[in-house]
Amino acid sequence: MYTKILVPMALDHDISQHTLKVARALGGDSAEIIALHVYESPQGSASAYLDKSLIKEGFAKARKTLDAKLQGLEGITPELVKGHTARSIIDYANANRIDCIVIGSHKPGLSDYFLGSTAARVVRHAHCAVHVHRNSQP
Repeated sequence: MYTKILVPMALDHDISQHTLKVARALGGDSAEIIALHVYESPQGSASAYLDKSLIKEGFAKARKTLDAKLQGLEGITPELVKGHTARSIIDYANANRIDCIVIGSHKPGLSDYFLGSTAARVVRHAHCAVHVHRNSQP
């Protein structure tokens, strides 16, 4: 069994409830489960045109959504970080001695084979075990 499990959560997908169940099954009653959302700030020239208060507002909204998704679930610690999704998940796992990442994945499309999805990047670069839960819906 794993003792410290990271569950990255994309707040706009409904797979999180499934990955949290997988994490509980893999960790039993004693595992520490961390639900992580990575907030990606607008990049490049788009960020130059956005008011900083809008970015702050977006971050606050992400926090509120994360807390709402976890409401009523015992023993899960919410974490919200800013950065690039795959890189931030891997960095968080390394910095916090995570021994398993449970990540959801949609069915890959053609672009994923060339560009790589977040789950694929995490699988390739994580220094711990990674369990991928494939979403059964298209």
